[in-house]
Amino acid sequence: MKWQDVRNIFPDQFVKLEIKSSTIDKNQEWIEEVAVIGPVSDEDATRELLSSDEAVIVYHTSKEELRIRIRNYNGLRRQN
Repeated sequence: MKWQDVRNIFPDQFVKLEIKSSTIDKNQEWIEEVAVIGPVSDEDATRELLSSDEAVIVYHTSKEELRIRIRNYNGLRRQN
């Protein structure tokens, strides 16, 4: 399903989505196709996102574009 279709079906609310296809450009992932898992209440949105795997996101339909900023965590590793 395209993001615009999701926005029309679930206006102004959080939805839980499974990413079906996307492209990465520099530090952003542009989501092209999703499968809707279902709407999520405002109170549960953060909890749902934190308990999801990497192919599942929670996003608000007020956003015109479905994109995710990719963050690289380059840190030091401690050797045991």
